[in-house]
Amino acid sequence: MLDAVRYLVDNGTKWRAIPADFPPWDRVYAFFRRWRDHGLVKEFHDRLRLKVREQAGRDPEPSAGVIDSQSVKADAVVGAGSRGFDGGKLINGRKRHAVVDTLGLLLGVMVTAADIGDRAAAQVLLAQVAAAHHRLALVWADGGYTGSLVEHCRAVLALVLAIVRRSDDMRGFVVLPKRWIVERFFAHLMRSRRLARDFERSTGSAEAMVHWSMTLLMTRRLARRRPSRA
Repeated sequence: MLDAVRYLVDNGTKWRAIPADFPPWDRVYAFFRRWRDHGLVKEFHDRLRLKVREQAGRDPEPSAGVIDSQSVKADAVVGAGSRGFDGGKLINGRKRHAVVDTLGLLLGVMVTAADIGDRAAAQVLLAQVAAAHHRLALVWADGGYTGSLVEHCRAVLALVLAIVRRSDDMRGFVVLPKRWIVERFFAHLMRSRRLARDFERSTGSAEAMVHWSMTLLMTRRLARRRPSRA
């Protein structure tokens, strides 16, 4: 069943176009919907993240992270109630707000309409992430997260929101320190065809697909053969 869901994640919107040895498409979708609604997709993901961090010699729970957002075009099936226009990126669709650890592993994701501001979404998302990861003490962000959010994180969440700014002499596209970690995370999502744009009717399904994409990445890391010690 996990292979069937993996196939659906990697092969676009054609839910019926699954290999003949898998169950019927509606049965596969029923399992996905049940796992999504009961939080099992996220639980599978979170347990794997602990294993990957341990394999990398890190504490299972992170103490630092990076936050950013990614606007993506929405398919026609996405209703007007959960889509919007991002004037900065000139994208009509949805926005993925994500917090990752310093290994680029997902700590929390929230999908909104693309016209929702980064600071407004971050206030909700960071509260969820801080509640789930009690060791988290520092989060890096870009200049879009300045303002009252910095003080809110310190006073309410006991979290340092460190703004990584561009210097005046920087020209063109520059990936700032620590920001490359979350940019690499978003680049991985775009390699999953299901996430190249937003095809999901509900934001809950869109968030579940992000968790599935990272689940595939982590299973490959865990299955990778490590060199034996002489």
